[in-house]
Amino acid sequence: MNVIGKVTVLPQLPPSIARLSELAYNLYWSWTPHAQMLYRDLDAQVWERFQQNPVRTLLEVPQARLETLAADKDYLARYTQVMADFDAYMNLKKTWASKNTPDMKPVAYFSMEYGFHESVPIYSGGLGVLAGDHCKSASDLGLPFTAVGMLFHQGYFRQLFDKDGWQNEAYDELDLTTLPITPARTADGQEARVSVRIGNREIHVRIWNLIIGRIRVLLLDTNVPENSEDDRKLTARLYGGNQELRVQQYVLLGVAGIRALRALDVPASVYHMNEGHAALLGLERIREAVEKGLDFRTALETVASSTLFTTHTPVAAGNDAFTYDLMDRYLGGWPALLSTTREELYELARHDQNWDGQTVPAFSMTVFALRMSRAANGVSELHGEVSRDMWKFLYPGAEAEEVPIGHVTNGAHNLTFTSQAMRDLLGTVLPKDWTERLEDEDMWKAVDGLSDQQLSDVQLETKREMIGFIRLRMREQMLRNGASAADVAATDTLMDAQALTIGFARRFATYKRATLLFRDRERLSKIVNDPERPVQFVFAGKAHPADNPGKAFIQEIYAMSQEPEFRGKIVILENYDMNVARHLVQGVDIWLNNPRRPLEASGTSGMKASFNGSPNFSVLDGWWREGYDGTNGWPIGDEREYADLNVQDDADAYSLYQTLEDDIVPRYYGDATGDASWAYSVRRSIETVSPRFSMQRQVIDYVQKFYLPLAERGAAVADKDSAQARAIAGWKTWVRQQWPHTSLSAHTDLPATCHPGQTAPVSAQVNPAGISLDELRVEAVLNRAGHLTRFPLSNQGDGVFSADVPLAESGLYSVGVRMIPEIDGLSNELEAGLIKWATGK
Repeated sequence: MNVIGKVTVLPQLPPSIARLSELAYNLYWSWTPHAQMLYRDLDAQVWERFQQNPVRTLLEVPQARLETLAADKDYLARYTQVMADFDAYMNLKKTWASKNTPDMKPVAYFSMEYGFHESVPIYSGGLGVLAGDHCKSASDLGLPFTAVGMLFHQGYFRQLFDKDGWQNEAYDELDLTTLPITPARTADGQEARVSVRIGNREIHVRIWNLIIGRIRVLLLDTNVPENSEDDRKLTARLYGGNQELRVQQYVLLGVAGIRALRALDVPASVYHMNEGHAALLGLERIREAVEKGLDFRTALETVASSTLFTTHTPVAAGNDAFTYDLMDRYLGGWPALLSTTREELYELARHDQNWDGQTVPAFSMTVFALRMSRAANGVSELHGEVSRDMWKFLYPGAEAEEVPIGHVTNGAHNLTFTSQAMRDLLGTVLPKDWTERLEDEDMWKAVDGLSDQQLSDVQLETKREMIGFIRLRMREQMLRNGASAADVAATDTLMDAQALTIGFARRFATYKRATLLFRDRERLSKIVNDPERPVQFVFAGKAHPADNPGKAFIQEIYAMSQEPEFRGKIVILENYDMNVARHLVQGVDIWLNNPRRPLEASGTSGMKASFNGSPNFSVLDGWWREGYDGTNGWPIGDEREYADLNVQDDADAYSLYQTLEDDIVPRYYGDATGDASWAYSVRRSIETVSPRFSMQRQVIDYVQKFYLPLAERGAAVADKDSAQARAIAGWKTWVRQQWPHTSLSAHTDLPATCHPGQTAPVSAQVNPAGISLDELRVEAVLNRAGHLTRFPLSNQGDGVFSADVPLAESGLYSVGVRMIPEIDGLSNELEAGLIKWATGK
């Protein structure tokens, strides 16, 4: 038919259950299974068909069904309890923040993607789920916190396997009237709109509210009538299209995101960029400062002083870098807006790339984010080390360990991923307020009070639920691909709830080595087909639409699952999303992860499995390098890197098989008690991982390490019309101008050998080229086994510095002397990015 208009007819909820509509628009329900069951019980088929979306479920349920449940005493009792819990959560006064940081300044958090729930598909994988979990815990902790993101109308793709196991992508247009979002409104009640110039076009942006417990997320949307057809598609797909589209989306997120905060009068003292996608928010904040009268360099110092950057990418190729010509098309007008030159602006993002055999300067989003912030972090301890080494070229003369990039190890939102059955069981031994104290390690020791049988019963229940889910999904897939009646019928008996079940689910990037398990097919066959101790594996994951090698991995696993020796023992599910993830982390016995170390920045899926009592079996990379303690799971391979990738794969595969055969399978099927029992591994998994890798702990770390210090320093630097920022900017300009003219020479009399406790005389001669000697730190640097010890030299006058440097321990030392410019108020000693090493006298 010819459609002339659309209207959404909202349900008329009976008064006794009227607040179901209110609750549907707050994603508190997404981590509250009891709340979800209220909607599921309206109509289970509708609930499943529409990705467990409460808003859509309410729209689809007949009025008669609503009236029936409104008179059902059992349903009303559950409804009353859920709403009481919801009100208690929303109205809680004594939150962690109110008790620990009552004067905390507001934070604005920017991320390209957010994974809150499968019914809001604006995420692709781990980065988005992490951002969603961050928001949930910010709400739990009561932080003054607002998130900014994009409303992608087609979200990320829906993954479909064809009959040969090849991944195909489908994009579904979201019906915004059925999502749990509402138009954001300004103080005068108008729908909030902002605009941003991209190239030579003015792009209009609508702003939506998404409520996550006590906080809100602002979502940007260009699909409005005022825009051209092409511009309406700027918020169509996450990570779709080419580099031109990406740059425009990054301008939208950063620039329109800041303008959205301003349009809605949302305060922010700290700005947190989750990955380099958000880096261009610095442009708009500098523009605002310049418009108020600051010069570019002072504005830069003011803005950067209150900005945090989190990097997630340990692979050079994963960091976006664009040609200057491309950036000119979309940022061409910005130098004038910022009262600076193109050269000065682009230099802040410069990262030379080797493209087509030529070295060319490129605009790196990661470099720009690092330059536009005064605090940065990786997402695990090892990733922090990798990041410092990756980006040390930005600090010429510095050793990797000195680079000012710290780390906050990722966590996961416990309540989103812990099954209701496990939550109920934990509630029998943990204190009443345990969900508000998830980071409390001592509290979790009470898990020792759970009996072997209690744990076994709960895990068997969730395992059966998972297997039921897998059978249904596989049946749907086979029917779509025209499988035989026998193959379709075989899904009814797929997988065995009594067999050891191992899960592997993640993005199918090649470095994650999804096919490592199949490196020795004969050995694997013996493991899975042991009649007394069978093992079965379930896989899931998406490859990027342009990643054919990743798709080939999926196809290889699919093909293996069809082989007679593995049929029914190896399963791969299509369309990996948060729904699939929840079922797997709650249902498997073991979580497998075997990335090529050290390329896993953190990973979080294994944490979620451990919340449910499933021990990890993983390479010592990312979070597991910190999480493994010898009792709560198993390592794969050694804690080392390899020059030859084939040797590494062989070694890790051998370790994987051997650990399965010698340790995991015997423990799972054994009848030992105490520390040798399976239940012991389950308990240790829950009580060690749940607090240390809770999102609550992660967000508290961000508050204490970064949000509070940045708010304080940002306010100080911006105080009195940015007086300190002006002083720092002027000093940097002067020092950088003079630095090439400075010189440093040094001398030391080192004996061939000496004993611990002796000293070595070191002297240096400085030519400061006009820079005050009080603004130069001259120091001896001792390198012993790759670790640096620094010892300051004292100013003796006339540019001479000297000291007797202690040699505290035995070992082979290398000794050097260097000078670094510094003044009070810098965020770190290398902020100026200048180091000069001495030549010998």
